[in-house]
Amino acid sequence: MWYWIGYSLSWVWFRLFFRLRVVGMGRIRDSWERGGVLIACNHTSYFDPPMVGVAYRKKTAFLARKTLFKKGFFGWLYPRLNAIPVDQERPDFTSLKRIIKELRDGNPVLIFPEGQRSEDGRLLDAQPGVGLVIAKTRAPVLPVRAYGAYEAYPRGARWPKLFTRITLCVGEMIEFGDGELEVRGKEGYQKVADKVMAGIAAIDGP
Repeated sequence: MWYWIGYSLSWVWFRLFFRLRVVGMGRIRDSWERGGVLIACNHTSYFDPPMVGVAYRKKTAFLARKTLFKKGFFGWLYPRLNAIPVDQERPDFTSLKRIIKELRDGNPVLIFPEGQRSEDGRLLDAQPGVGLVIAKTRAPVLPVRAYGAYEAYPRGARWPKLFTRITLCVGEMIEFGDGELEVRGKEGYQKVADKVMAGIAAIDGP
């Protein structure tokens, strides 16, 4: 219930105040037929998780820092919004099991390969932990790139800039051969993560 309340409010918020547009909606619809997919998006704004969830139009799990779940209002809210806590300091196999379960149940999971919000809106290098998730889940990856989200609500801003146009552009599904995912160690996982980040970088703007 809480997820769909949040979804509905977010839909109104982004459509009304940021004229959210999705380029490549057909690729999203095609991904629905694939069952569980990893959605990989660049990360420039506080808006990114709910914005992608609204654009994808299906109940989506997303990853959030483990520290956000410890106390206070957000500690209560995040689990109800289908968020998965992750430990950014070391491999978190409890979170990995939850991700695998979501995918096996046919649900999409949103990941941010950069691992943090960009401070200037430019793309950052991917983190090897994303490659670990992909190698273990063997899920297809749908790359998306947000344009305008940084201008609307960048890292460090107190208030969003209303009526800034946000566009989410969807790329071609990234498929990995079995050989590509037979990797171990940081360098191997980094290669997988870099392929995903290259797919995001290749998406042209609106």
